[in-house]
Amino acid sequence: MRTTLPYLPWLLILASCSSPPKPPTVDESQKRPVNSQMGVELQVCKNDLQNTRLLSTESGRLVESTAASLANMAARQQLLAAMQAAATAPARVNVETRAQTRATAQANSVLTVRFEFGSTYVAIPPGIGAALIADAKTAPLVLLRGRTDGTNDAPAESRIARERAAAVRDYLVSAGVDPARIRATYQPVGDHVADNASAGGRGLNRRVEIELYRALPVAMTALKATTFAQP
Repeated sequence: MRTTLPYLPWLLILASCSSPPKPPTVDESQKRPVNSQMGVELQVCKNDLQNTRLLSTESGRLVESTAASLANMAARQQLLAAMQAAATAPARVNVETRAQTRATAQANSVLTVRFEFGSTYVAIPPGIGAALIADAKTAPLVLLRGRTDGTNDAPAESRIARERAAAVRDYLVSAGVDPARIRATYQPVGDHVADNASAGGRGLNRRVEIELYRALPVAMTALKATTFAQP
């Protein structure tokens, strides 16, 4: 009978060679934690905050630049206005001219006389007529503007506009107003004060405007002084 004891060491050696190797060890000090969701969101918030700060700084620079440009433009406009005023202002203004300027600054009074279609008859209520004549006698200038409700520049429209202004002039002169103070103009079409497409509007457009000046215009004052100075 054969024994197996002499082969036992070899079997032990083979068994030891076939065992699995040990896993490698890890240095815990070299491990880095995995980024959590909260850490990622915090980093995104930091980036957004930095971008917002950059945009705010750039916006502030734009606002400052715009404000400086507007201030520069305003200063130039003021300087230009001052230069224009200095160029157009008279060198000397006497006391009489200043008084006329203050009087001219007051609003002139305007009375409107209405007319029927195709008519030149002046119909002014007695109370209004008396006040008108009293003011016209003291006014240095009475300006009459004859108007119609015409839609085309025809000879008939020109005639009726002129005759209406002349009729109001005759009314004032017959009441004692100095004819030298009256100036009459007329316009056949246009210059409407109401809708000319309606009957009521046309009735308002058929008119003569009587404007009573508080003082003579500067141009007429100069013309009057030149006329009196002639030999």
